[in-house]
Amino acid sequence: MSPTPTQIARLTESLRRNIRTGEVTTAGPGYDAGRRIWNGALSSRPGVIVRCADPAEVRTAVIAAQENEVPLTVRGGGHDWAGRSLSDGGLTIDLSGMRSVTVDAEAQVAHVSGGAKAADVAAAAHRFGLTAATGSAGAVGMAGLTLGGGYGFLMGRFGLALDNLLSAEVVLADGSIVTAVSDREPDLFWALRGGGGNFGVVTSMRARLHRVPTLLSGMILFPWSQLATVLAGLSDVLAENTDELTVQSGVLPGPGGQPAFFLSPTWSGDDASAGEHALARLGSLGTPLVSQVTATTAPEMLAGIDAQFPFGRHVEIRQRSVPSLTPDVREALDFAGSTLTSSYSAVSVHSLHGAATRVPVEDTAFGIRTPHLMIEVIAQWEPADSRAAEHRAWADKVNGAFEADALPGGYPNLLGPDETAQIAHAYGPNTARLLALKQRFDPRHVFRAIPLPDPA
Repeated sequence: MSPTPTQIARLTESLRRNIRTGEVTTAGPGYDAGRRIWNGALSSRPGVIVRCADPAEVRTAVIAAQENEVPLTVRGGGHDWAGRSLSDGGLTIDLSGMRSVTVDAEAQVAHVSGGAKAADVAAAAHRFGLTAATGSAGAVGMAGLTLGGGYGFLMGRFGLALDNLLSAEVVLADGSIVTAVSDREPDLFWALRGGGGNFGVVTSMRARLHRVPTLLSGMILFPWSQLATVLAGLSDVLAENTDELTVQSGVLPGPGGQPAFFLSPTWSGDDASAGEHALARLGSLGTPLVSQVTATTAPEMLAGIDAQFPFGRHVEIRQRSVPSLTPDVREALDFAGSTLTSSYSAVSVHSLHGAATRVPVEDTAFGIRTPHLMIEVIAQWEPADSRAAEHRAWADKVNGAFEADALPGGYPNLLGPDETAQIAHAYGPNTARLLALKQRFDPRHVFRAIPLPDPA
């Protein structure tokens, strides 16, 4: 049931009385900025948005929402395609004013505020010759990415983003502010690494950084006619992959609007010559239309993805995880490219391997540690495009094409709220413990972030 105008008015009055540094808005430019998210197809209108300045103000907002029986959501980077950082008529806690990142270069640790984006962390680390384990897009909120998983271009060598989480400061539903770390609040720390923002508001965290002397990356684009040959060669590369090489691949609209298959490899090893050899091998899998692979930096890589998937376009995402490039998966990729309906849509394939697979599955809430490919089916179109239904139907059809070889479950950060069959298995053997901890730390279900399985 939506809050009544009286509830919202009382909540707003309470917040304005108690929020001293942050901003409380129900209309105007600040309000509009707070409700602007990556997926322009969504236009939720919260009853009130509070842009908090510190953990104490977050605590005030969490308590006030419950006292006035108003549902709350938390907005970090605003990049969740399903728009779960906003809710119509509710309270949104906006962390975008808390974006500071400080680096302890000697300890190789970043202190990250709750509203910082991946690009903020990468830039701060780069100034000290360090690199963070982020995702592949800079505009994504670092906390949300990390809490749900964090597939990225350093995954083979350093694991998921959540594997690099050292501690988190959390405002719980009862208003207490705790620090979750392996030897203090270990159950909460376990749940945060994969269970998302379902247990409280993470107002800051500490993340491990890495010194990577050589970072080689770029884009290799092959014509669609060479798809079968390139996929066969890529399958061999992935089967014998080293930790230092992480390869993202998939389908993009190519020159002239024709589909193309891309490889976006990243070498993070210390031996530059070995990296050049590995990347040259990928380029030799076919005759590329484009091959631009060079020494780069993490901030540059993140900025490239942000340019390809900017804020404001309309987006629909489906997600599957598969064990490998089986014949059925290759056929599904062929179908995806051959039926593209938008010049902005794509299929992105992330390879979970190396360091990410050597963490025992029971050590964190993240549900799958066996080597696999995480596939994003991304339908994207301009707001003025009248074929929205056609683009969404493409995403559904392509998603269905991957179903035959798909593993149970999926990547919670990308699963939509209606994907109940996948959500039920998304946390694998960790489901029962995760739900028990949800009941322990948030029995009234104040926090709703990435999807959790139905306890029933």
